[in-house]
Amino acid sequence: MSLPVAILAGGLAMRLRPSTEKIPKSLLPVAGKPFIVHQLELLRRHSLNKVVICAGYLGEQLQAALGDGLSFGVNLQYVFDGPTLLGTGGALRQALPLLGETFFVLYGDSYLECDYDAIEQAFGLSGNPGLMTIYRNHDQWDRSNVLFHGGRILCYDKEHRSPDMQHMDYGLGVLRARVLEIYPDGQPLDLADVYKDLSNRDQLAGYEVTQRFYEIGSPAGLEDTRRYLSQKETERDELHSNVPG
Repeated sequence: MSLPVAILAGGLAMRLRPSTEKIPKSLLPVAGKPFIVHQLELLRRHSLNKVVICAGYLGEQLQAALGDGLSFGVNLQYVFDGPTLLGTGGALRQALPLLGETFFVLYGDSYLECDYDAIEQAFGLSGNPGLMTIYRNHDQWDRSNVLFHGGRILCYDKEHRSPDMQHMDYGLGVLRARVLEIYPDGQPLDLADVYKDLSNRDQLAGYEVTQRFYEIGSPAGLEDTRRYLSQKETERDELHSNVPG
């Protein structure tokens, strides 16, 4: 059985203001539908049907728009930050009762066409309580922040980068619940700090992905993703129109 997926969709999306003043980033229109719908459809195509949305800023709009997820072929549940924004790690910590022992974690602004099944298998074989997917970036899309060698994350640090760091966090991870249970519940926590702590303890496996990622965290990324997914939607429509019957 495939793992559940946590989607981290609670951020303030300050870089996309004013577009995100009254709507959460995940509901921004991209190629004719809210961005998060593209994410859910992608997960469904990979047979990942159980999704927990970690919502914060304007999160009630997500639940109103998506409901139980059955119309998108997935089973959706929601966990809300409450009056204090918990950050990516704190929101994930709060969602553990719905996620179970092991789960994928996906940033809410990322569209990742990768082999989820192979990543899940690599996590199981690694024997580590955490896995980060990485991409050989060469500072192209963002600053590289991962030192990776022999299937292991030797160092992950967003603040103190070194020239030998050639990779970056791709945006998808696999975690065991016990990784987060050591942190206080209900307190702000950054997932990047969780990954950093794991790498410092030599407990963070790495899986290198070669397909580029798409993201809507910045205006440039949003437009790039809109172009890409619009092309994909057009190709899909043309394929369906050519099917006999």
